[in-house]
Amino acid sequence: MNPIIPFEPVLSESVPLDSRWLFQVKWDGVRILTYRDGTSTRLFNRKKHERTHQFPELLNPAWVAADSFILDGEVIALAADGKPSFHEVMRRDGIRRLERVPQARRQVAISYMIFDILYLNGQWLTECPLEERQRHLAEIVTPNRHAQLVESHTDGAALFKAIQQQGMEGIVAKDGSSAYAIEGKDKRWVKIKNYGDIVAVIGGFTVGDGGVVNAVLAGLYHNGGLLFIGKVGTGKLTGNDWRTLTSVVRTIETPVCPFAHRHPDMRGAYWVKPVLTAKIQFTEWRVHEGRTLRQPSIQAFVSVPPESCVFE
Repeated sequence: MNPIIPFEPVLSESVPLDSRWLFQVKWDGVRILTYRDGTSTRLFNRKKHERTHQFPELLNPAWVAADSFILDGEVIALAADGKPSFHEVMRRDGIRRLERVPQARRQVAISYMIFDILYLNGQWLTECPLEERQRHLAEIVTPNRHAQLVESHTDGAALFKAIQQQGMEGIVAKDGSSAYAIEGKDKRWVKIKNYGDIVAVIGGFTVGDGGVVNAVLAGLYHNGGLLFIGKVGTGKLTGNDWRTLTSVVRTIETPVCPFAHRHPDMRGAYWVKPVLTAKIQFTEWRVHEGRTLRQPSIQAFVSVPPESCVFE
């Protein structure tokens, strides 16, 4: 089976009210599609990069009563507070030296939150309505400690309120009659976020006591230039993470500022080549302050081409 690019939701400012919609929790994890051809199982992310070895818990899917299938879902890891943590799941997804997988597996437990099925026992289901695909999932998947079915709700407003109270990422609304569009992104699926997150380019840093990095300068590309969007010094990084980051940025330091314009928050900064990217969470955009982020925090560093980090 060749990997595909999955269907993506578009951003919405409000919860749809029409009765045709189904609502699901938007899990803060890594999009993973599971491919089973009858003899072997492989895992790929939304960019068609293989993740088979990073999540060995999912490679013997006795919990799926089918010979061949393609499942779509989100691999998550929980933080100490019991909420999904992108930083934690990236400790698994970001592994490149495979000898580290056993130790990471002991340190970070993962769950696969399954919300769709594209292929079943030799037949494509992508043209079937979502409600029918979900019935197939319920028939063949037996939930266990590593895999769960994502529940669909009919009251989107109530679900979003619960998500806000828990401080979670948001919800996804899906047209129950909709087909699945491979490589698609349209309003048949919409996401409503409790807070925003983006992947941004790191263009500089500041240091604190002992010369350890205490904040990074983030930016997004627009019309060929890297625009500053905020100074980020809080988030999920541990003290050891900041020390490791210090070692990394010193290897890519440059005397040339990569940003198109200067900003007061850049005072005392050192510059780096714009090759690092990070997922940053924020509460809102300050549109009257040069499009900078309010209350930004680093969730994790990610392997994303810097040129893809652009203003939408």
